[in-house]
Amino acid sequence: MYFVEDGTARCGFYECTRCGSRFLDVRTAPALPCPDCGNVQPDMEIGPDDEMPQTDETAVLLEVIEGAENVEKYDTLLSLAITGGNYDWI
Repeated sequence: MYFVEDGTARCGFYECTRCGSRFLDVRTAPALPCPDCGNVQPDMEIGPDDEMPQTDETAVLLEVIEGAENVEKYDTLLSLAITGGNYDWI
């Protein structure tokens, strides 16, 4: 699948409040960093005078999707929106 691995039975459906992108993630936290516009991997190599980097958790959980068939359906629909109907990635 495009967003989550095959056979995933539960995932979160998120929408970013900053850029508006929607995606699936296997985590179901109330908010996550957006993979498109958020700081996904902060640089942990900091010096003694630097502050710990903060991640922007701008993607909010819209729905928890349960069931392998439902997850696959959502993944397919969201991937079609991104790829523009190109089935070559399948």
